[in-house]
Amino acid sequence: MTLNPLDKRILGIAIPSIVTNVTVPLLGLVDVAIVGHIGDAVYISAIAIGAMMFNLIYWVFGFLRMGTSGMTSQAFGRRDLTETTRLLVRSLTVAFGVSLSIILLQAPLLWVLLRLIGPTADVAPLARTYFHICVWGAPAMLGLYGLSGWFIGMQNTRLPMFISILQNIVNIVASVVLVFGFGLRLEGVATGTLVAQWTGFFVGLLLLYRHYHRLRPYFTTEGLFRQGAMRRFFSVNRDIFLRTLFIVGVNLYFTSAGARQGAVILAVNTMLLQLYLLFSYVMDGFAYAGEAIGGKYHGAGNGAAFRATVSHLFVWGVIMATGFTLVYALGGASFLGLLTSDTKVIAASAPYLPWAVAIPFIGMAAFVWDGLFIGITGTRSMLVSSVIAALSFFAVFTCFHATLANHALWMAMLTYLGMRGAVQTVIYFKPRLGFNRR
Repeated sequence: MTLNPLDKRILGIAIPSIVTNVTVPLLGLVDVAIVGHIGDAVYISAIAIGAMMFNLIYWVFGFLRMGTSGMTSQAFGRRDLTETTRLLVRSLTVAFGVSLSIILLQAPLLWVLLRLIGPTADVAPLARTYFHICVWGAPAMLGLYGLSGWFIGMQNTRLPMFISILQNIVNIVASVVLVFGFGLRLEGVATGTLVAQWTGFFVGLLLLYRHYHRLRPYFTTEGLFRQGAMRRFFSVNRDIFLRTLFIVGVNLYFTSAGARQGAVILAVNTMLLQLYLLFSYVMDGFAYAGEAIGGKYHGAGNGAAFRATVSHLFVWGVIMATGFTLVYALGGASFLGLLTSDTKVIAASAPYLPWAVAIPFIGMAAFVWDGLFIGITGTRSMLVSSVIAALSFFAVFTCFHATLANHALWMAMLTYLGMRGAVQTVIYFKPRLGFNRR
């Protein structure tokens, strides 16, 4: 099949992003695999709790990547190289300010997270140890958010992919050496993760210098933190931050509502969510393409090219949704068998598998629109769609959980995903609501 130039550009950005998305969870999986060979299940639980705490923290501050990506792609599209360099500095400055706050407030933050997650008495002390070591990686992780968002805005997703792969290699080597070579157990795993995080950040800075040092003449401190620019920066990121809170709220409630139905249902929902996560890793790659390419054309004021990007992204979205739906429908049960050997859990999953099979087509539009809205920094519209979708989730679950139990939970989740895409579709076709297609 011969691809036209726009499709080649979309895939050129999407494919490295997909690889990055797939490798990111490996940092946590490597830690679990290593402590799994120490011989005590409590270490596995402590790593799982520690990883969950930092996932919550970093997920909330994901606006540092998304906001930077959208504004940078627009500045790049209008060839404002001075503003692109300023955006990088602003993003890194905010990232370090936030990370410093996390480090200074780590004690009350840890208390809140432990109260929220509720680990058992034997796991909590180890989780605290893991947290107090890995919290020093906050500047590196949030700094990487800023760097990655800037690289994407500059139409380059290969560098974040390289950094992500390198982090996993360093994490494996450092953790294995510290645990099995020096006998540090959980402390060795946490330190290995910390080393990998800082290695990734410093390599990111080196790649920044190597590939973009020619932009140094365009950088000037004049207007770097001027009121108007900072107001827009924080306005965009505020909307993304609030949107993320609604998304986190829905996901946490989905997990807790499943847990209240017993260990088997919790296991069923956890496994079926892996099908959703796998699809999201792929679609996020195309969302990144929407951020980079859509934002560039929006910044350049090229409405025709922007609309063509929208059309091509949805074509790829339909292709991906069709492929995943077929795979899940034909092999979903076999995939669950790879995740667990518990026949009781596999059998209990069967009634709920159709909900997971429906996720690709119902959720596809939300991923594509998210990328495009980030690209044009239409973050207020993203916030509105997330609020409406979250309210729809709780309304559906409240109305049907008494009679449909776990089916009501999945019905609410798919309503939530579909509503996000539906609201953003309406906004796109009704420009007066906030989507500027130029």
